[in-house]
Amino acid sequence: MLSGKVRVALRILIVILLLFGFAVGGVYVGYNYVISQDKRFNALKTDIEAGKYKITQETEGAICVVIKSGDSTSDIADKLYDQGLITNKFLFSIISKLNGFDGAYVAGTHYLLKGFSYDELMYFLTLEPAAVKVTIPEGSTYYDVKKILHEAGLNFDDAEFDKCMNSPNLFTDYEFVSQIEIKEGRDYILSGYLYPDTYYFDVNASPESIIRRFLNNTQSKLYDEYYVRAERLGYSMDEIITLASVIQMETGRASDMMLISAVFHNRLDSDDEDMRFLGSSATINYLVEMNGGKPSILHTDAELSINSPYNTYTHPGLPPGPICMPGIDAISAALYPEPNCNYMYFCATGIDGGTAFATTLSQHEDNVEKYRDNWVREEETETSETEETTETSGLVILPDT
Repeated sequence: MLSGKVRVALRILIVILLLFGFAVGGVYVGYNYVISQDKRFNALKTDIEAGKYKITQETEGAICVVIKSGDSTSDIADKLYDQGLITNKFLFSIISKLNGFDGAYVAGTHYLLKGFSYDELMYFLTLEPAAVKVTIPEGSTYYDVKKILHEAGLNFDDAEFDKCMNSPNLFTDYEFVSQIEIKEGRDYILSGYLYPDTYYFDVNASPESIIRRFLNNTQSKLYDEYYVRAERLGYSMDEIITLASVIQMETGRASDMMLISAVFHNRLDSDDEDMRFLGSSATINYLVEMNGGKPSILHTDAELSINSPYNTYTHPGLPPGPICMPGIDAISAALYPEPNCNYMYFCATGIDGGTAFATTLSQHEDNVEKYRDNWVREEETETSETEETTETSGLVILPDT
């Protein structure tokens, strides 16, 4: 009969052998799991690249899952469970850890299908979220931008977007935002800074994240030398962007932008206070559109007398903020107007978007008479409606300076 000490020793030995067996077995199982995991996910990757798993919001049965920045694996499991994609939240969290996906899920909008295995769900949630391609043309207004984003499928709340656009304190980490001087009557403080370009946005991106994407691009376009140049001219960067927005809307021709910029700079720098009115048709069209009207090359007396600080026929200097999203050509023109240029007036030719320049009021009047018929024909082509047009308006007698 075995003594008590021997029995204890045997029990200890058995326990040690069992633990060793479990350890070896665990390593073996774990090794095989990792090897099989690589095979499983490599196969998934191959199928996705082959287009087998192309899932969009139009895909029949597609379920939208939005992962927010900061969501934990547990939070994601809750969302999947609520959508009927998984039946066991705890199991999803455990397998996420085993697969090495815990903390690797990507914030954004993902489209998934019922019947996906846990492996498939996890793998898809680590891929780049669904995004839509959006192109913002140069000269777009803030209202244009919102419309374009919505038409592309973005689901943001307009009121929240407007609030962010009027909350520069959210974006003071951008130098150009921190320098904005908020003037009375300014529309949407960050208007002018949603740089016109092609972007990819998550359809459920928040207004703040959308704006930040725009501002990141704007920041990359505003070189240090631009700030130095603006200061040398006696302007803030915000004033340069405001001027660039007016230039942008006055012509689509990059070759004319520097000359138009020179006219505006000459007027703003003039010793004659009566010449410091930009008299820009672009600012009138901005106000007309804001009131639901249609932009025009010819304006009524009522349009030219709209009571607004954006009316550069009745208010000297720059408008209180940008009227559109200017491109790099317009920004560069605002900073570097045509040198040694003494033009003080310009008007549209009505021919292929051209511009006629003049040094004196008499020359400008001659240009106006020369191209008036072109303007009328252009108006008749664009609309069948007949509007009463103005013949004179104080200092500036017809559209533009």
